[in-house]
Amino acid sequence: MHYVDGFVLAVPQANQEAYRKHADDAAAVFKEHGALEVVECWGDDVPEGKLTSFTMAVKREENEAVVFSWVTWPSKEVRDAAWPKVMEDPRLPKDMSAMPFDGKRMIYGGFRMIVHR
Repeated sequence: MHYVDGFVLAVPQANQEAYRKHADDAAAVFKEHGALEVVECWGDDVPEGKLTSFTMAVKREENEAVVFSWVTWPSKEVRDAAWPKVMEDPRLPKDMSAMPFDGKRMIYGGFRMIVHR
């Protein structure tokens, strides 16, 4: 089965277009290095939780939206080989402060698919 890198982050509402452009540029890099698809989703129905929630996880501030995204790879091996190349690609910012979001509050991880229908 495929392998997935998942991300959840908070993006200032005012940075939606800057984020979309950043995500589109990054998607091209991921795909050039073997990703099958890149999906970016701008939250518009993300409820506040009492115990846990997306908003709590990223410490979303009032002027921010939650973004949920994933990159699908053919395998973990392809992903593991691609990540160093993606991180070194000159088209992506090296300085996290140049991103249109606060990278310190981004949640991410790699996941093995167990069901895909």
